[in-house]
Amino acid sequence: MAKYLVTGAAGFIARRVIEKLTSEDHQVVGIDNLNDSYDVRLKEWRLNQLLPLKNFSFIKDDICRTGVFNELTAKHPEFHAVIHLAARAGVRQAGEVPEVYLQTNAGGTLNILEWCRKNDVNKIVLASTSSIYGANPPLPTTEDADSSHPLQIYAASKKAAEVMAYTYHHLFGLDATIVRFFTVYGPAGRPDMVMFRFAQWVAEGKTVQVTGDGSQMRGFTYLDDIANGVILALKPLGYEIINLGGHETITINEMLHKIEERVGKKARVEYIPRHPADVDANWADVQKAQRLLGWQPRVTLDEGITQLVNWYMEQRAWASQVLTP
Repeated sequence: MAKYLVTGAAGFIARRVIEKLTSEDHQVVGIDNLNDSYDVRLKEWRLNQLLPLKNFSFIKDDICRTGVFNELTAKHPEFHAVIHLAARAGVRQAGEVPEVYLQTNAGGTLNILEWCRKNDVNKIVLASTSSIYGANPPLPTTEDADSSHPLQIYAASKKAAEVMAYTYHHLFGLDATIVRFFTVYGPAGRPDMVMFRFAQWVAEGKTVQVTGDGSQMRGFTYLDDIANGVILALKPLGYEIINLGGHETITINEMLHKIEERVGKKARVEYIPRHPADVDANWADVQKAQRLLGWQPRVTLDEGITQLVNWYMEQRAWASQVLTP
């Protein structure tokens, strides 16, 4: 049995990671400030699923706050590793409050790295993003593709976090595994992500806004597959960057059709201009994850979309009220 710190504990991916770790009798301390970067009702719902777990304890605090890690260490002096999932995520909002993204994703990560150094926490798994690959990556995209030309401050801030993790590996021997996520979806997902938005908009008869012509292709990755990959990345690897992405690609229009079928309603669609940070295609090469972690995605799009829509319909009384920016 090990003890882990998970940051961003009320987040979309963190909830499943924590559920899986505690089910294997590991102890988890979660930290999250429950900020209003998106509708906090989703964060509260996820946290309420975690609080009854016997091996889980929660701290409501901000990884950017001075002194937070001194207080953490006083209560919990020993950890085997940290899974750093706390972040300001999303492309569009990053253009509105870039300083917050830099503070959280870069500054908060620096605080985590310093805590690791000072407290002999020798392993970090750091969440990053496929957005880091920029405008026209080779498809499927390998980890050695160019990541030095991010299109928005969100990806730039995650690149900064990756580089700092390498520095701490080089200077202090920190074992750091960077996992780059490709378009994660599933129950209780972020409301600014396309799957949640489409499920809500179709179910509630709202106009479905599709950016561009909907021909953009995405390699969607189901939540459970991502959570499994994060946990496998806890093994000692030195310093590695590893893609975690779906094995099936689909256009936005095709994905919308699958949601329509499961909800049982036809969407009213409005096509709107594409955002300049949007990319035409997103598709991971995961051979490295297979080789180093023994990981591969297993949940099909048909299975995953069904799970997402079923969750939404079960939680519809409140999920229908969630703001979808």
